[in-house]
Amino acid sequence: MCGIIGAFSKKDAAELVISGLIALQHRGQESWGILSYEGKDGERFHSHRARGFVESDAETLSRLKGNIAIGHVRYGTSGGNNLRNAQPFFGETRFGGIGIAHNGNLINTEEIRDFHLQGGSIYQSTSDTEVFLHLLSQSKKETFKECLTDALQKVKGAYSLVILTEEGNIIGVRDPRGFRPLSLAKKDGCFLLASETCAWNEMGAEFVREIQPGEMVFVSADAVESSFPFKKEKHANCIFEQVYFARPDSLIDDLLVSSSRYRIGKILAKEAPVSADFVSPVPESGVASAEGFAKVSGLRLKRGLIRKRSYNARTFIQPSEALREDGARRKYCPDPGVLSGKRVVFVDDSIVRGTTFRLLVQMAKEAGATEVHIRIASPPFRHHCIYGIDTPSDDELLASNMSIEEMRKYLNADSLAFISLEGLHAALGEEKFPECSRFCNACFTGKYPVL
Repeated sequence: MCGIIGAFSKKDAAELVISGLIALQHRGQESWGILSYEGKDGERFHSHRARGFVESDAETLSRLKGNIAIGHVRYGTSGGNNLRNAQPFFGETRFGGIGIAHNGNLINTEEIRDFHLQGGSIYQSTSDTEVFLHLLSQSKKETFKECLTDALQKVKGAYSLVILTEEGNIIGVRDPRGFRPLSLAKKDGCFLLASETCAWNEMGAEFVREIQPGEMVFVSADAVESSFPFKKEKHANCIFEQVYFARPDSLIDDLLVSSSRYRIGKILAKEAPVSADFVSPVPESGVASAEGFAKVSGLRLKRGLIRKRSYNARTFIQPSEALREDGARRKYCPDPGVLSGKRVVFVDDSIVRGTTFRLLVQMAKEAGATEVHIRIASPPFRHHCIYGIDTPSDDELLASNMSIEEMRKYLNADSLAFISLEGLHAALGEEKFPECSRFCNACFTGKYPVL
């Protein structure tokens, strides 16, 4: 999972892009980067890539000149965690310099990459994103748009892209199934693209619309040219964006994420009631669902867990179990004044590996909780994702290897329940699930839309 952004600005675009990347930091914390372009006068590209969280300083900004820029925050799902896989990528083609930033994951990368290597091509990274540049540069079509379309028709999987060209355009593309989000906004008369609409809230930009599945937009400073050059496919919007990844103040696929999570919590309370003293969210992605659960259950909503302001990393996207466990301890602090002598219901978005929740139950009972009940606002996460979530094998997934009762015992919880798949889809407005579903739910069902 990654975050991407592209921006035009009447001044230096890099500063604007940094603001957007900070807003998208929840989508990736391994590395980040910016590519800017000075335009017709300078005809120069400038880049900066670094590990860790997005940072800005006068020296970096002074080098990233130009009123056009694209940016990327990385949570690696393809290739190793090293700086050469940080994006945006850049390459020289017959159309001039091209920069690209990618959110998603391709499933035929190795096939394409091996074909290129056998033909003498040189790759500088192990990321699937570099495949796009090679396919684009090797296309025999005439125009840039034709070559780009030709290249994208050869890949399989999930992608939302922002591409910066020497012609002074930013191209935004969303794959025909719409796995990953992309949206369009406007600020000071200039257009911008980003993974989530939450970026516009922080940048003071005006949301225009979401880019549709299968749509390609050529964006100049003050105009947008839209086309749908791909074969129409059944939509497969990632359901886990609604459950966990997206920020609650984002609009994703016409759904406000906080409202989706609130409705999920209400249905969860109806499906899995529990006798307790109060409901406590696991901050922050469990908050809206906990509010919905409390509303229907009639229980008070109290904060039994405090999220430490000094710790911002998301434990799910930490690359190792040791880091996830350490992150959970540094991220959360139980409140004995709230928990002592009480029966608490913890509501969270999901259980993937179980590392965090096992520690939360332990910490809550050490703080004096007499009972700890767990309610999860998604079905059991049983199958690894091949479209951009870093779960490389089912062996890492708790629900893939244990029954719900075995999971309860492993977590040392007094009860454990998940929302049903039908309940989750109903919360997202799909009364006729599964016949008319527009979501990919392969992480819960194992039914992958593209293989």
